[in-house]
Amino acid sequence: MNNKIQVIDYLTSTDCNKVKFALTDMDGVLRGKLISRTKFLESLDKSIGFCDVVFGWDMNDAVYDNSEVTGWHTGYPDALATIDLRTFRTIPWNQELPFFLGDFSKSEKLKEVCPRSLLKRISDQCLKLGYAPLFSNEFEWFNFRETPQSLKQKNYASPSPLTPGMFGYSVLRSSQNDEYFNELFDLLGDFDIPLEGLHTETGDGVYEASIEYTDILEAADRAILFKTSVKEIANKHEIMASFMAKWSTKLPGCSGHIHQSLWDENQEQNLFYASGKANNISTLMEHYLAGQLHCLPYILPMYAPTVNSYKRFVAGSWASTTKSWGVENRTTALRIINTNNQAMRLETRVPGADANPYLSMAASLASGLYGIKHKLPLQTPQTKGNEYENKTSEQLPATLKEATDMMKTSDIPEALFGAPFAQHFVRSREWEWNQFSKQVTDWELKRYFEII
Repeated sequence: MNNKIQVIDYLTSTDCNKVKFALTDMDGVLRGKLISRTKFLESLDKSIGFCDVVFGWDMNDAVYDNSEVTGWHTGYPDALATIDLRTFRTIPWNQELPFFLGDFSKSEKLKEVCPRSLLKRISDQCLKLGYAPLFSNEFEWFNFRETPQSLKQKNYASPSPLTPGMFGYSVLRSSQNDEYFNELFDLLGDFDIPLEGLHTETGDGVYEASIEYTDILEAADRAILFKTSVKEIANKHEIMASFMAKWSTKLPGCSGHIHQSLWDENQEQNLFYASGKANNISTLMEHYLAGQLHCLPYILPMYAPTVNSYKRFVAGSWASTTKSWGVENRTTALRIINTNNQAMRLETRVPGADANPYLSMAASLASGLYGIKHKLPLQTPQTKGNEYENKTSEQLPATLKEATDMMKTSDIPEALFGAPFAQHFVRSREWEWNQFSKQVTDWELKRYFEII
């Protein structure tokens, strides 16, 4: 159901008098509201107003003091948002409430910085080159026997995990919470977020889910909705789901790996696969891989957007620490999976679960296309064995500040995404770092309060 007539017929034939729609901000947080059915139907012939502060504040609603896009200097006016009818769903755990995603792709002011609008532009560039980008996300996240109220009372310290111990791929642990576990799989599927797999990972109360692959925009829509949907379903079981990149120094972090491949326009031939070539890697895939490797250090904040993101990049933690690639190698930043023609793909293992899927997928595709357009040779040697022990590889930036400074001083982000987006995004990451830098942490109090 993706055209205007079908949507109108559905909405007018039901008793539901309201519709929910949402947009994503720079941090990948869904911002939305309920509107009346009448208001929604009226908006189909025109855009709908949405305060542009969603691109003028951070995830805690603190307004930026360094933004040119919007701010006190503009008065935070409404911008014209467009509801995408192709995203229509009904929410199975909320009385089948009609739901739509939107973006600012028709707003002269915000279309350059809107994450979903950016991804649409990058996808269009790919299609014009004759390639169909098929993508998917997989996520790890921790589950806790907490509510927002209980965790706040604990001052966000020592949350109680859903299950104890390191028990990856555990049939036992998943069966001990089978109502929640099964509902995740079924309700997400009913919400048009079909999963390929769901299992426990290594860590206290941690799950991993792989979302079915599809075209890149739908893949990102599914990914952004997956995170919020899991939190909503978990809440009904008095469980808190966290997609924080690294909540404990003693446990592995949470990834948001991206699987991707380029196909012909009819999506019949996987253009990454070349039988007879080394590892079945086509020349096109070599250029794509070279592009991602070349751009990676200069766009890292789009994969690792928070201060906490960089705590995940630790040797031996299943997260990448270097600019590297390998075949079926989970110690590298980029992993080639070359099982067969249909499954041939690249897994970008750098993003954490805290990344904005629109931005991490846009970064992956744009940097891969950069390699194709410039016919970059694959000069980085393939890693065979443990990349963590490789002392010759280029290390990834170790902090959000270091990564943001590299992004700010490089020409690559503007070449990939345009100057308005690159400049606004860099400012948002500088703001994020500055919010952290002025805080006094528990670590500092424990270390310095008495001893120093």
